[in-house]
Amino acid sequence: MRKSRLVTLALSMAASLGATLALAVPAQAAPADHYVALGDSYASGVGAGSYTSESGSCQRSTKAYPALYQANIRPASYRSVACSGARTTDVTNKQLSALSSTTTLVSVTVGGNDVGFANIMTTCVLYGQTQCVAAVQAAEDKARTQLPGLLSTVYKGIRAKAPNARVVVVGYPVFYQLGTFCVGLSATSRAKINEGINLVDDITRSAALAAGFKFADVRSIFVGHQLCSYGEKWLHALNYANIGISYHPTAAGQSGGYYPVFRSAAG
Repeated sequence: MRKSRLVTLALSMAASLGATLALAVPAQAAPADHYVALGDSYASGVGAGSYTSESGSCQRSTKAYPALYQANIRPASYRSVACSGARTTDVTNKQLSALSSTTTLVSVTVGGNDVGFANIMTTCVLYGQTQCVAAVQAAEDKARTQLPGLLSTVYKGIRAKAPNARVVVVGYPVFYQLGTFCVGLSATSRAKINEGINLVDDITRSAALAAGFKFADVRSIFVGHQLCSYGEKWLHALNYANIGISYHPTAAGQSGGYYPVFRSAAG
């Protein structure tokens, strides 16, 4: 009889412990975020391929970091309105309408087109070191004087349209690894281009933090995968056959570089 009572007690305790553990470690719930992606070609995924038919000239890729987040995390809702060529004014005037008070997560990559990334690279490739350095310097001067205000306007608009959202501002990778043998642009031109990108990222980070947003800095993760590096390249070099993808992340750059940095910042 005593042995029977002990067995019953043990089974009761096991059942109780099992119930307690079940309460302490709940099954993983589906993420509840309502996520909207904003920005330019680095957010839309130009260079990664696999563009959606609905995106047209905006070239939104299923391999871009916002789409990868959607595929892996499965938020409650997802919409990308990022578009190739977008400037800060395009985000303000054409993309912010995708946000609402129910939006809980926003990503945005923008600013490069405002200082003329594409035109600078064309100048550097076609006209040589002197004009390249001058073009980057002009862009740096513009970045210092105009970019903080342009970004502030975008960020205020995001907060007004999505007051309850976590906002992650995602930066740009530095294009070149320096100190290696590399054909094409001169070492001076490559260093000046890197300097300009670093300035844009630093200004963007300051503006993002001032707005109370997170800044997802992709520069360090791209080290070893830049142009002129010895590792797998995560950026397209100049491509005359498809000029639009030049200096944009590859699919590997989006998945191995952009996505994990954004995923960490998004929480």
